Amino acid sequence: MKRLLSLLLITCAFAPALALAQAQGKYQYTEVKAPLAVDDGKVEVLEFFWYGCIHCYNLEPMVEKWEKTLPKDVQFRRVPAIFNDRWALDAAIFYTFEALGVLDKMHKPFFDAIHRSALKSDNKQALAAWLEKNGLEPKKFDDTMRSFGVQTRVRRAAQLTAAYKIDGTPAMAVHGRYTVSTEQGRSREGMFETVNYLADTIRKSK
Repeated sequence: MKRLLSLLLITCAFAPALALAQAQGKYQYTEVKAPLAVDDGKVEVLEFFWYGCIHCYNLEPMVEKWEKTLPKDVQFRRVPAIFNDRWALDAAIFYTFEALGVLDKMHKPFFDAIHRSALKSDNKQALAAWLEKNGLEPKKFDDTMRSFGVQTRVRRAAQLTAAYKIDGTPAMAVHGRYTVSTEQGRSREGMFETVNYLADTIRKSK
């Protein structure tokens, strides 16, 4: 995990250049000049977030509500943004939840614990106590977090953060071609409207 920051910097050197796009009418977003490869079966939408980000935490209820409205041809997933080893740790926790099959159950409570109960996820003893309280065995969790599968996902998240040139959270990416921030959307609602617009643009281009 300590090598992730170096990996991120290396990846940045090869990331496609981005151009700020003033969209037709009210929509603003950033266009990826050299689109990233994605599975073309569905329209891929990513949310880049960090568990420690209060703005991501405040956005989460809206993300959950918006996700339920998505058409069947849109595939949405969260990607923990990684800028340094501290963020990489929380990314590993996210992917460990996923590997253990408890992400849907633990994602919101973990967010709540950080922002309502001041849980320090980089405090190993505090994290272990929280895991045990929530029915997860700390040693199994730690072993899974160190596993090849989880660390591979963490490295991929670092690569995606660099490739999309994400510079803050929350941010969203659409099908390897566009990114949208809350600033570009002018509001949280505006960000979702812009993402919907871009997803529709991708759909029409297929």
